Amino acid sequence: MKTVLARRHVLGLVAGAIALPAARPARAADAAAARSFVTDFGRQLVAIVNSDRTLTDKKAAILPLLQAHVDMDAIGRYCLGRYWRVATPEQQAHYLTLFHQVLVNSITDKIGDYRGVTFTVSGTSPAGDDQAVETIINRPEQPSANTQWIVSTTSGQPKVVDVVGEGTSLRLTQRNDYASFVARHNGSIDALLHALDHQVAAHGAN
Repeated sequence: MKTVLARRHVLGLVAGAIALPAARPARAADAAAARSFVTDFGRQLVAIVNSDRTLTDKKAAILPLLQAHVDMDAIGRYCLGRYWRVATPEQQAHYLTLFHQVLVNSITDKIGDYRGVTFTVSGTSPAGDDQAVETIINRPEQPSANTQWIVSTTSGQPKVVDVVGEGTSLRLTQRNDYASFVARHNGSIDALLHALDHQVAAHGAN
C-alpha cells in the first residue's frame, strides 16, 4: 500500500475542431482568466518557495494558498472514481478529509529547501470544458519542468483540478492507483480509508 499510495502524488487535451462564432469571445475570456489565475497562483507559490523561511514555515504558508486555489474536493471525488458512488456519506466525508491531508502532504513535501525558482506561463489551450495553462518551472541545477495546470470554473471561480507534468496527470494516476488498491481488497472502501489513515499518521510522525 505504501508504494501504491505514496509514489505518485505530483489529460488528454480535447480541442473542438469547430466552434460557434458566438462562443469564441467566451472561450477567449475563459483562457485569459485561467492564465491570469495561474500567473497569480504561481507568483505567490514562488514567493514562498524562494523565501528564507524554514521548510516548516513554507509548508504552513502554502497550505491556505492550496485551499484557496485547488479544488481538492473535486480532485478527491475524481480519484475515487466509481467507488465514490457506492461509498456511504460517512465514508465519503472521511475520505475527503484524508484526501485533503494526503494531497497537501504530497505537494508540500516536494518543496524542498529551494531558492531561485522561476515560474513562467507559456500558453493556454482548451481542455474539454476546462483550460490548460502551460507553464515552465525552473529550479537551480535541475532540468526545466513543463507543467500544465488544468483550471475549471464549475465551482463559480477558477480552481486547479489537475496538474499534468511531462504528460502524466496527477489525478488520473491517483485514480488508477486507488481503483487498483480497492479492487485488490474486494471492493472495500474501508480498506482504502484505513490505508490513508495510516499514511497520514505516518507522515505526521516523521
